[in-house]
Amino acid sequence: MLAVRRAVVDGLFYPALPRVLRAQVADYLAGVGADDDATSLPKMLIAPHAGYDYCGPVAACAYALLGRRRERIISRVVLLGPAHRVA
Repeated sequence: MLAVRRAVVDGLFYPALPRVLRAQVADYLAGVGADDDATSLPKMLIAPHAGYDYCGPVAACAYALLGRRRERIISRVVLLGPAHRVA
């Protein structure tokens, strides 16, 4: 099952333009300085998902733990999160 959900809050909580969004995420990750020499990799990440202006640097700290090896080590992603719109 491969599905991409249409963005419904682009321009509100993150930049609407893809090139601006890419640059912002790259800046957050560059500000962390990932440790590619780490001997152990996380089995799980807990990261905030609020608007990037609110949590971008903190989320970058979590994802930077994966370093440049992420393509070789991630085989499955499970996303758990609130529905926001229903009880």
